[in-house]
Amino acid sequence: MQTVAGHYGRSQEGIIFHRWRIDTPDGDFLDLDFPEVAGHLPPDDAPIVLLLHGLEGSARSSYAYETYRQLAWRGLRSVGMNYRSCSGQINRKPYTYHAGETRDIIFVLQQLGEWFPQSALGAVGFSLGANMLLKYLGEQGENSPLTAAAAISPPFDLGRSMDVVENGVSHFYNDYFMRALHRKMQARAPLLDGLVDMERVLAATTFRELDEALTAPLYGFADVWDYYQQSSSGRYVSGICVPTLIIRALDDPLFHPDDIPYADLAANPCLTAVITPHGGHVGFAEGRPGQLNWWAERQAARFLAVQLGAIG
Repeated sequence: MQTVAGHYGRSQEGIIFHRWRIDTPDGDFLDLDFPEVAGHLPPDDAPIVLLLHGLEGSARSSYAYETYRQLAWRGLRSVGMNYRSCSGQINRKPYTYHAGETRDIIFVLQQLGEWFPQSALGAVGFSLGANMLLKYLGEQGENSPLTAAAAISPPFDLGRSMDVVENGVSHFYNDYFMRALHRKMQARAPLLDGLVDMERVLAATTFRELDEALTAPLYGFADVWDYYQQSSSGRYVSGICVPTLIIRALDDPLFHPDDIPYADLAANPCLTAVITPHGGHVGFAEGRPGQLNWWAERQAARFLAVQLGAIG
């Protein structure tokens, strides 16, 4: 119920967006959405937070709206990064994004640093975006320009997550996302033809089958297990060197509760890990229908505001 409430219960009112399109070094483009929250206009030198959305979401997913509001209320600016082919337009190149892809994150953060040199930088990621963010932070170590980060509902072990999603009641999520991914693969077929076996790609019925047919060969992994191993955030958390809040629920229907690397999380003084018994996947709703509050977004915004020197 938490997961369902999170998907349908968040308000998408009171925000207008300004879209910036930037060209990437490989000849493609990225669409960035800068939200303007009604009644709140942080100063030009206010800290800015980059939002990374989940699988087949966008910078305008429901949890993004709530996050933009919570950040603006605390004096923070924000910008949502739409992954390639997630802004409503298919990109020019065959490569889009995957759980371990961090090159576009590096590029966007470089751009933000150039555009807003007086502003401290933070980031918040959800689900797949949380995995990407944690992996990025672990890879970069002390070289990241981020001052602080927050990761909500990250997978720590992608292989084990596939076992959960492909079985039992969670198979619903597999079917839901696969329908969306199939539509996108059909639209991208002219770009992918000759690089992967499109017949096999379009015949995939599970994440694992799609990753074996598409993600692994397209991005140079030896096989699907190599992709999962190299891209799982759990192996990177030890290398994170900036203050980072991690929020995960034990009843998350997409992940195995035993995939949480408790020892590594506890051993890194830069990490604040909050593991809750309930909250679902990007849910964490409080209150009653019609009067719901969103605990995870509020905690992430508070954490980032304090770390980035805003009003909190």
